[in-house]
Amino acid sequence: MYPDLPEKRYYKIGEVAQAFGVNTSLIRFWEKEFDAIQPKKNAKGNRLFTKEDIDNFKLIYNLVKERGFTLEGAKLKLKNDPEKVISNHEIISRLEVVKAELLKIKEQL
Repeated sequence: MYPDLPEKRYYKIGEVAQAFGVNTSLIRFWEKEFDAIQPKKNAKGNRLFTKEDIDNFKLIYNLVKERGFTLEGAKLKLKNDPEKVISNHEIISRLEVVKAELLKIKEQL
């Protein structure tokens, strides 16, 4: 499951949490645990996530929630071989899009 967020400059924590189907507390926790997630904060202290933060959150979500890595395992994987993690994630995302299209075509037959 990957979020289908509208294109904009910043996303609020509630939008990110809803898109991933998690609590805002998990977003805040992962922000502290992973250096890759660095939201900006406005004058009120509200977190504002960029597209880059969302992309990093997708990688972490994939490793921890979908592939069953521990937090330490996900940190090590992202630290030791980030290009491979990103490449694998992109391939899986593309394959999911192709699968969805094929299922749509199957239903139309």
